[in-house]
Amino acid sequence: MTNTLHTTARRRPASAGGTRRGLATLAALTLLGGLAACGSGSPSGAAGSEPATDTDAGPLTAVTVGAIPIGDVAPVHLGKAKGFFEEEGLDLTIEDTTGGAVAVPGVVAGSYDFAFGNLVSLMVARDKGLDVRYVSNGASTTGEAGADFAAVVVPEDSPITGPADLEGKTVTSNNLANIGDTAIRATVDREGGDGSRLTFVEMAFPDAFGALESGQVDAALILEPFLTPALDQGGRAVLWPYAGTHERLDIGGYFSTGERIDQDPETAAAFAAAMEKSLAYAQEHPDEVRETIGTYTKTGPELLERIKLPRFVPEFSRDAAAELGRAAVKYGTLANEPDLDALLPAE
Repeated sequence: MTNTLHTTARRRPASAGGTRRGLATLAALTLLGGLAACGSGSPSGAAGSEPATDTDAGPLTAVTVGAIPIGDVAPVHLGKAKGFFEEEGLDLTIEDTTGGAVAVPGVVAGSYDFAFGNLVSLMVARDKGLDVRYVSNGASTTGEAGADFAAVVVPEDSPITGPADLEGKTVTSNNLANIGDTAIRATVDREGGDGSRLTFVEMAFPDAFGALESGQVDAALILEPFLTPALDQGGRAVLWPYAGTHERLDIGGYFSTGERIDQDPETAAAFAAAMEKSLAYAQEHPDEVRETIGTYTKTGPELLERIKLPRFVPEFSRDAAAELGRAAVKYGTLANEPDLDALLPAE
């Protein structure tokens, strides 16, 4: 089968049918502005990337992946550096995104072949009629409260001591009606509280601790690499939302459109195979993961040594995804429970 993705480093235009579909879904896409986490950093692989070269199996297929510059996506950067994508016949370009507000429309419109997005982002997209599907897992909770990379933090002198004390309080989340507030509500429920009695305000992770210190909010969802500095400066973690929702909760992965996957299953399979190698390698080499994060974020070496890393595993946990989906329906983020067979790769 001839790949629909070009075998040169030049980006291919979207097909006429794909363009029409992309234009037809713009109204839905505008509703997805709060789909995923935001971060900072400079493009990796987009500028100065080498042109595709011939291998024994033939020329490399050029693919572009959109990836938010946070620790969750370290395996794709590490896998590119280790040559895992070239081994699968792919010439990979990584472009920074600011989250689902860019990643989902970018994939639908054909700007990216694949992109990283969290599970609730993709559940919301499918709930609104967009045919997006995961091809690979990306990052998962460690499953350990106190040793995960995301926590709800309060000031040191706060009377809040646990999840149930958050009832009636104002909490930040980087995006509303997404994985952060869904997981926080679900964890409060699991710990005997009422997750419906929290008020959320949208605030980026870098700004959350400042809002907490100034008294603008009662608690803040903070992820690495911002979590460790927040705890150093007097913050106190009272809830670990990802680990609290399910000990095997997957946070996000790499997706494309169903149309693109169906038209070019070879390239989708090659990307998935390269990511499987990358995730396994990252899980076994945390020091290299930390070093890699420093290449695409502004995190200094001393902090990189101390931040908590996600767990990197190739397989999605369907039980955990189902638990997350039920919570998203309960709190109105989704109208219907997600079809995990349509969303996740075949088992």
